[in-house]
Amino acid sequence: MKISLLEPLGVPAETIERLAAPLKAAGHEFVYYDQKTTDPEELIRRSQGSDIVIIANNPYPEAVIHAQTNLKMLDVAFTGIDHVAIDACKEKNIMICNASGYSTETVAELILGMAIDALRNVTEGDRRTRNGGTSAGIGGREIHGRTVGIIGLGHIGLRTAKLFQAFGAKVIAYNRSKNPEAEQSGIEYCSLEDVLQKSDIISLNLPNNKETRGFISRERIAMMKKSAVFINCARGPIVDNQALADALNASELAYAAIDVYDMEPPIPADYPLLHAKNTLLTPHQAFISEEAMLRRADIVFDNITNYLAGTPINVCK
Repeated sequence: MKISLLEPLGVPAETIERLAAPLKAAGHEFVYYDQKTTDPEELIRRSQGSDIVIIANNPYPEAVIHAQTNLKMLDVAFTGIDHVAIDACKEKNIMICNASGYSTETVAELILGMAIDALRNVTEGDRRTRNGGTSAGIGGREIHGRTVGIIGLGHIGLRTAKLFQAFGAKVIAYNRSKNPEAEQSGIEYCSLEDVLQKSDIISLNLPNNKETRGFISRERIAMMKKSAVFINCARGPIVDNQALADALNASELAYAAIDVYDMEPPIPADYPLLHAKNTLLTPHQAFISEEAMLRRADIVFDNITNYLAGTPINVCK
């Protein structure tokens, strides 16, 4: 079979060669492109003749999928698959596998870091120190004793909840189904309205799909405490980001820490959150750490090995 990796995976080329070596030894052709592209024509060229294609978080659109004649399995080096034309894959009976779990620790840790920054004014303290200022008025608040609301209690949401619990926070959560592990950990399941209204810190951890786009609407933002901190390290389109910016600028919400947007960075200069008050913005880096990238590469190649053995894992569609 021909296996094509269409973009870098954030690990050294030597790691890719090591992971690909057993596939080559088994007689499979392996092709690796070390530069990203979002151009559909180039994606078609790189994918041509491939039985298995590996991508990360760059879009893989319908036109590219329909142009393929051999493609049987799409190996997505990412947790979400909303950047893939899923319906087109279904039409052509192409299996989609993801890299579930690779970024759980990394994302959860950044969420905690954002919460600490938001409550303890770390970034502002750095700015003041460099400009001859003092700590007057920026002592901030503790996580300990506060109520944290988790919206979406999958792997990342559950890990985030446990980290907040370690800081002494009370954790409440909204999720469509209940997880015995969460209940045993003392996490209280609540309605979405209760999570929005009662939480001092809200972490959004939902996938982006047809059901969740625009889920955090203007009306739901209005339910949050004026003193609340809202954190989104999930997906940008789940939130009405114009409404979020409006709430921040009107002091209807205290603070927002955002890692994801309605598009991949770089963010256009007129994007509303860039001009909103009391924000911490990062360029979609929550999933990136040295350890997470190595885990991701291992999972991606495990997906291929298991698919070839007839025992596919991490099957999404």
